Amino acid sequence: MNVPLPSSSPPSPCKFTLASLGRALATGWRTFAAHPRPSMAWALPFAIVALLLWLILGQAAVAPMALAVSGGFMLIGPLLLVGYFELADCNARGETAGLAQALAAYRRAPAGLWAMGAICAFFYLIWITDAATLYGFIVGGEARGFATLLAPATEVRRFVLWSSLMGAALAFMIYAVTAFAVPLLHYRRATLIPAVALSVRTVFGSFPAALAWGLLLAGGGIASIIVLPLFPVVFPVLAYASHALYREALQERQP
Repeated sequence: MNVPLPSSSPPSPCKFTLASLGRALATGWRTFAAHPRPSMAWALPFAIVALLLWLILGQAAVAPMALAVSGGFMLIGPLLLVGYFELADCNARGETAGLAQALAAYRRAPAGLWAMGAICAFFYLIWITDAATLYGFIVGGEARGFATLLAPATEVRRFVLWSSLMGAALAFMIYAVTAFAVPLLHYRRATLIPAVALSVRTVFGSFPAALAWGLLLAGGGIASIIVLPLFPVVFPVLAYASHALYREALQERQP
């Protein structure tokens, strides 16, 4: 497949609405239904990593931290979308979609996309460090298994509240920066700084719908990690829906 050349004129954003989100989700489901096996297979390694993290936190008796770790997925999730963008494009062209195509998207990724990935990973590490510090201050060193989450003590509820507020602010910042910058970089429609600026403009230009979409992504992502068997279905659908929303919000045609 030919790699598109960087465009000298990045696309201009247009407003999108709540109805746009419905159309994007419908497209996301249709794309997933057309290629369920590679879609689920691409999500499976990340589901396994999430399971291992939960097991480690449970073994360390700091189970409430699992909620913070799951919430932090929003900080690195955008970089996992690139493989799904490639699968969606294969589907639109009527080509065979498989893991090889998803992996190829990363081999062709421009430097700006890797830089974006490094930034997201850095902020994820900051978030985990801050959440662990907050956990130490509020919950302390008492052993907390997953059973304690069924009837959480006051200090656990306080930790969940304050970590959620902290995480939401950081997640929204990353969301505004990456939501449309990642596909712009993937399709080489802009370099790093213009892509970030255009992403922020697009989010704030359709703020109510963009906020609703961010909440849906966060809620769907966290819920599917907590109920892990849902992840290989929910995450691909949301990824394909993000691809469709990018196409509509920036009036981009299929390559």
